[in-house]
Amino acid sequence: MADKLTRNERSENMRRIRSKNMKPEMRVRSLVHSLGYRFRLHRKELPGKPDLVFGPRRKVIFVHGCFWHQHPDPECKIARLPKSRLDYWLPKLERNTQRDAETLKKLKEAGWSALVVWECETKAKDLAGLQKKLQKFLDEPER
Repeated sequence: MADKLTRNERSENMRRIRSKNMKPEMRVRSLVHSLGYRFRLHRKELPGKPDLVFGPRRKVIFVHGCFWHQHPDPECKIARLPKSRLDYWLPKLERNTQRDAETLKKLKEAGWSALVVWECETKAKDLAGLQKKLQKFLDEPER
């Protein structure tokens, strides 16, 4: 299937995609802050540069884009595969998921607990559910 955008439009669209301070991450940061927790952002010395780091609790939160990190939930409509250039996209997206698994393993081995929040979970329709999930993760005792 042909792309709906021209080559230049697609290039501009991809260029605008950032790795920090995206809406889903900002929603999670706002929720966590409203719960009274304080955190650091993107600590480079930790595997995967987690989005939110709670140092004394030894906990981290990653906010993953459903497409880029291939959310495994079959109900997620954002995580679909592209219909064109699969020879390019499949290895790229598979490598992302492999890297995510390696990162979580390294963090666990180093004594950190990690929570992955998916982009689709940050949609406005169920922020109360996400807030409960964040609260539960942050309140559970350190291991």
